[in-house]
Amino acid sequence: MKIFIYILLLLSAGMLIYNLTNINWDAPFVGESTVAAICTMAAACVLVMLAILLVSRKIASVKK
Repeated sequence: MKIFIYILLLLSAGMLIYNLTNINWDAPFVGESTVAAICTMAAACVLVMLAILLVSRKIASVKK
């Protein structure tokens, strides 16, 4: 399970970087840039949630 979480972290980081390159920084909420901005925020949320999951699993293993 730990390897799967790390794979998801890498995929999310890749999506975050890819979508950051697709944003038109002159008009970030117009046209295709809107989709890229939304996907960037989603990838960032996934990164945070997976990091929380890793920390909580580590705390659970220490508590046992």
